[in-house]
Amino acid sequence: MNPVRLPDGVTRRQLLTLGSLGAVGLGLPDLLRANAATPRGRPESPKSCIFVVQYGGCSQIDSFDLKPDAPVEIRGPFRPIPTSVPGTRVCEHLPRLARRAHQYAIVRSMTHGNPGHDGGMHVCMTGHSQPAENTPYVGSVVAKLCPPGGNVPPYVWVQNLAGDVQPRYLSGGFLGAAYSPLRVGTDLDNPAAPGFRVKAFDPPADVPSHRLRDRHRLLGQVESAGRTPAGQGATNLTRYRERAVDLLAGPETRAAFDLDRESPKLRDRYGRHPLGQNLLMARRLIEAGTRLVTVTAWTGNPPGEKFVNVQTWDMHGPGAAPYIGSIFGTGSYGLGWALPRVDEALSALLDDLADRGLLESTLVVMVGEFGRAPKISNLGRDHWPACYSALLAGAGVRGGAVYGASDKTAAYVKDSPVRPEDFGATLFHALGVPAETRLGADGFTLPVSAGKPVLDLFG
Repeated sequence: MNPVRLPDGVTRRQLLTLGSLGAVGLGLPDLLRANAATPRGRPESPKSCIFVVQYGGCSQIDSFDLKPDAPVEIRGPFRPIPTSVPGTRVCEHLPRLARRAHQYAIVRSMTHGNPGHDGGMHVCMTGHSQPAENTPYVGSVVAKLCPPGGNVPPYVWVQNLAGDVQPRYLSGGFLGAAYSPLRVGTDLDNPAAPGFRVKAFDPPADVPSHRLRDRHRLLGQVESAGRTPAGQGATNLTRYRERAVDLLAGPETRAAFDLDRESPKLRDRYGRHPLGQNLLMARRLIEAGTRLVTVTAWTGNPPGEKFVNVQTWDMHGPGAAPYIGSIFGTGSYGLGWALPRVDEALSALLDDLADRGLLESTLVVMVGEFGRAPKISNLGRDHWPACYSALLAGAGVRGGAVYGASDKTAAYVKDSPVRPEDFGATLFHALGVPAETRLGADGFTLPVSAGKPVLDLFG
């Protein structure tokens, strides 16, 4: 085998330096190359999704499926208010969303059988009632089938999940690491924090962006002087590496994550709390070309309250832990705190997307891994996967629709159950991905979804 001859002026030390390229992000070509390998079934007109996950499990009976005629130990103290859609009512703590009910649909018949945070989250985010350990989340599937519209990550997760769930959400499942999300924000280090900055694209301190580009050019010299793989594969690898360098060193990606480019007035409109600023960042990413952004719906801490974790919606009451407080209170685990912030942030997101002409191409989903028990216990409600609610808007969803129904105590589905498979198929349908599109660890064994989309939500 003939030795590779170095180009003029390239020293052995410089060549060895190229070995550190992976440490500054030049493993990204694998991710970018994978994104380009899109199977048949990709939507002709790309759609995007903002998936708001109410980690902990939001109470359906206190938000979008109130039962004012139920006994007090079931209905709770909150009252329903009318909305812009005749006959549809929501909680009194959601006045802004009430005025915008014509923009979104409510599903009141979500159901599955896993009452644990870990298992329930895996069910919720994969769209499978009994997912395998390595079943990918919906975002990873979208990242594979729908490449980004710009030089931005295809799949981003804003705000972490806490320790009650395994970190499956950070992987791509059987699709591989190329389809895992870029996570932004952890606990108190999130876009609502003063001085927050996304550090994911920072090279090591000793490798500024101009040196990164110098190394890229040096690598190109080495490849042109030596033996490189022939054919289209080599050309593609070069192109993907160039995109990776642009992603790391270029200004476009950083700009998409920079909330300081938004007016203070708009930031105030979303709310200066984690959920508000996280959703504003999600909108910026969608506008820049990211295909799916998952946002953990942590609403932050009231002034003076100590941070515990980001499981806002796990509202068992003080019987479960002294710091939780009443589900109906104004602490960080109280609906009196959480619902007004959802109302503020989500209504601002819907208006902002509509104002920018993005709502028709952006699916907005809000749902938890399950709901809460109908009977109040210890000033809280326990886990309840048998019946809960979800909100959907945009991407062809019929605003003002209410699909399915629960029984008189919001305990069980009375009409038109929506199982995880059907919910997943509905999301893929909205994004223009046929459920029968082939996927699987081998690329073709499994369909994207085994469910049927709820077509009544569209049109």
